Amino acid sequence: MKSLIATLLIATLPALAFAQTAAPGKPAAAKPAATKPAAKAPAPGRNPKLAPSAQKAVEESTEIDDDPNITFTEADLEMAQKVYVGEIPCELGASVRITPMRRNGMFMVITRGHRFRMHPVESRTGAIRLEDPVRGAMWLQLGNKSMLMSQKMGQRLADECQSPQQLTYAEKLKANPLPSILEPLPPVAPRQAP
Repeated sequence: MKSLIATLLIATLPALAFAQTAAPGKPAAAKPAATKPAAKAPAPGRNPKLAPSAQKAVEESTEIDDDPNITFTEADLEMAQKVYVGEIPCELGASVRITPMRRNGMFMVITRGHRFRMHPVESRTGAIRLEDPVRGAMWLQLGNKSMLMSQKMGQRLADECQSPQQLTYAEKLKANPLPSILEPLPPVAPRQAP
């Protein structure tokens, strides 16, 4: 019995080997060679030999060239004069630093590892609005507060930011609130004919 099984195995081995080879006329499928994953290339402008903290320090001290394609109107430059600059404290211990750049009308806005090069954009509401269209960020400055939003991430990066001027205006609003646009207007006395 053992010899019969051994004979059958020996007879079927060439058939099994033949079944594993490719059919005539078809190339054999190459087995993927075991390769190491490719090393991740450093981001453009990054030095792979520097530590991340050193790279960040170099980035923050290196000034970004202005985009010559951005043109400003007189209204844009007038709006840029109204932007509050300096270190502006925000809620939850955050802060935003706004510094004017060499080119009039351009601002560097920095917060928590984010760095944006912004310029004024016309706003229908009259609010001061700065945008960085490349990185998808917007700084919105109202009378009593400001906020930094990332349109790419879909979230606010900093909220309830108040410069000293905005803080003063917010205190005035608490003492003398503006009328609500949702409440009806007080009745107007009819005019008498002369």
